[in-house]
Amino acid sequence: MSDDAAGDPQPVPETEPRHGTAAVGSGATGWAALIREPGFGRLWTAQTISQLGTQVTLLAMPLVAILTLDASPLEVGILGAIDFLPFLLFTLPAGVWVDRLPRQRILIAADIGRALVLSAVPAAYIAGVLAMWQLYVVGFVAGTLTVFFDVGYQAFLPELVSRDRLAEGNSRLEVSRSAAQVVGPGLAGLLIGAITVPMTILLDAASFLASAGFLARIPRAAVRARAAVRAPAAGAEAHRQSFRDEIVEGLRYFAGNVYLRVSAAAITTLNFAGQVGYSIYLVFAVRDLGLSPLAIGVTSAIGGIGTVVGAATAQWIGRRLGIGRALMAACGTFTVATLLIAAAPPEAPIPFIALSGLISGPAVMVINVNGLSLRQAVTPDHLLGRVNATGRWIAWGTIPLGAVLGGILGTTVGLRETIAVSAIGGAVAVAFIAASPLRELREIPGLPDVQPDPDPSATITAPPTGV
Repeated sequence: MSDDAAGDPQPVPETEPRHGTAAVGSGATGWAALIREPGFGRLWTAQTISQLGTQVTLLAMPLVAILTLDASPLEVGILGAIDFLPFLLFTLPAGVWVDRLPRQRILIAADIGRALVLSAVPAAYIAGVLAMWQLYVVGFVAGTLTVFFDVGYQAFLPELVSRDRLAEGNSRLEVSRSAAQVVGPGLAGLLIGAITVPMTILLDAASFLASAGFLARIPRAAVRARAAVRAPAAGAEAHRQSFRDEIVEGLRYFAGNVYLRVSAAAITTLNFAGQVGYSIYLVFAVRDLGLSPLAIGVTSAIGGIGTVVGAATAQWIGRRLGIGRALMAACGTFTVATLLIAAAPPEAPIPFIALSGLISGPAVMVINVNGLSLRQAVTPDHLLGRVNATGRWIAWGTIPLGAVLGGILGTTVGLRETIAVSAIGGAVAVAFIAASPLRELREIPGLPDVQPDPDPSATITAPPTGV
């Protein structure tokens, strides 16, 4: 998802570093310098290990149902829905707990919990009592813990690195996630062939324990130096508010910031439209294009390479084009990439599918890295958990609706036509950004640069000075 820039953007004054560290682009930044910081380095290592294990389980869990339990397509579909359900049910409450409790401890507890619950699958298999209902329970509990981990680490990162380095930190984390998406499925195939499907899940459980170990070794001083800024705001006030009031506070802050509103509208549109096409893509690839499972896997891996490259360059793209223009370009590329799939001819579909993945992967990373960094930068520390949870809840809430619509359109108007219709989402997302102040945003701002929304009904009071 890239677009041609109309010339090199003019330099703008750098945002004042919030915690006194060097500005982005100085000699103090860069991969080696960031990894050497004990706090971020261990968070990055923990994420890398657990992401690789998670990618293995994403393939292994459905295969346990299919190969070991001879599950029907409906049962496999229910398993996928149950894995996703916690994100709709618990994301907003998780944001409150992430703002109330020490975030490092939440991450460790989520990792240990996921290790224990996943271990139940190979244990039941060895005992000869494994059943579908157990996979449903494991999927739901593990998904719930993942909600807390995802919301927690997004709020924890600004406690480890200064706000002017958030894009750099998010970029490193996305590189690990993208690399795991390329390596994980192949590794899963090798492991499944060597040690059976249920036992492969045991390795994922071990990866979560290793992740928890690295998180536990993050020095307290590395966290407290930045976590202390949220303690006064979150302390006494948190006890005066009810659980519901805290959720509402996060929602109102989100609604009151134009950058958060517009970026959420664009990303939610892309998720909805993307799921319309993705929900029937495999059917289209097999029935209309005649692709074999091997060919589908190869084209997915090629797309994964684009994702890795995009994660490594997303911060640079955001700085070169400006944040607003980079997000617009990425959203627009969604339309191009989707139309390439819709236009793929049955005689030679692989070049079209591969090219689509190569250009959509970098675009997704530009959105993920810069969009998340923007959200973290404009949110006060004591609201980070709730605001990140709100963004995830809004953006992911439309995914099931898109899947249902995709199934209906694929049945009534055709598979290729449905994918073409889903391409409209990129143009709509671009329109949201083009009609807003986000279009002109060049750099990710710090809190002093965030202007309150003029609509008092949509905002809360300004955050306390120094938060």
